[in-house]
Amino acid sequence: MKDQLEDNLLRLIKLSVSLGYFLCIEAGNAIRSLMGNTPAGTCVVIHYHAVAPEERNRFAAQMDILLLHAKPIAADHNEPLRPGQNHVAVTFDDGFMSAVENAIPELKQRKIPMAFFIPPGLLGTSPHWPGYGLEGGDHETIATAECLRQLPSDLISFGSHTMTHAWLPSLSDEEAKFQISASRAELKKLLNRDIKLFSFPYGALNWRLVELCREAGYERVFSVSPTPAFTDPKEFVTGRIAVNPTDWKLEFRLKILGAYQWLPRVIAFKRKLLGRHFDAKTEISQLSKETRSEQYGLN
Repeated sequence: MKDQLEDNLLRLIKLSVSLGYFLCIEAGNAIRSLMGNTPAGTCVVIHYHAVAPEERNRFAAQMDILLLHAKPIAADHNEPLRPGQNHVAVTFDDGFMSAVENAIPELKQRKIPMAFFIPPGLLGTSPHWPGYGLEGGDHETIATAECLRQLPSDLISFGSHTMTHAWLPSLSDEEAKFQISASRAELKKLLNRDIKLFSFPYGALNWRLVELCREAGYERVFSVSPTPAFTDPKEFVTGRIAVNPTDWKLEFRLKILGAYQWLPRVIAFKRKLLGRHFDAKTEISQLSKETRSEQYGLN
């Protein structure tokens, strides 16, 4: 109960700051419009993990909000953004069956594209990676290759999430190359599709890992830092913001409108100020708790 109260208080603080940030941005856009200048197009990439059956209606309502406030685009979008338009790309990490059964039908109904990031070495199994299971996820199962092959190819794009949901910064170069390259090759073979996208488990990345992804042939990789997306059609590292079907309506609306983009700078400053250093085990636990509780773990 105490942890829940603390989480809700933190969410309220973030929401309040984000609302103020959003109003300032909107005021600036209004001034530019009055001066005859069209604001630049914007994009936010959102990422989910799971949608439980009892959360399906809330997820559907979020997708209706998305359509009301933004233009949905694919995660492999590589064209300039339309000026004056807010865009949103939807992604799901982990390949859970709950996303297949409860999210994809709602996306299909609304013709919203989605990127599905899969750990091919764990297909058909239950997740047991470190830090997992904070929100009842023990009941999740990762989809099988046959299930993934049956998903609508015009709506769903696939990306790699390493072979085994690995904590990449702790691995040697050889081990990291295997997780990054072999997962792409395996997904290409299983799904008979080119795999151009990659998302880092736990959002754990560094520039060495980014370069390994370039060498492996990926065209775009995704973090969990809520930075503006697709600001350059050729960008390689794209930020995302964590969302959950249990988000409050205003919270979700502000997230897709880019109002949480102040967070990376604040958290980076906080870590620098406190001199926080984690070993791999502690960092996994911290990031997992933050991302699944909507307390963003940033790199």
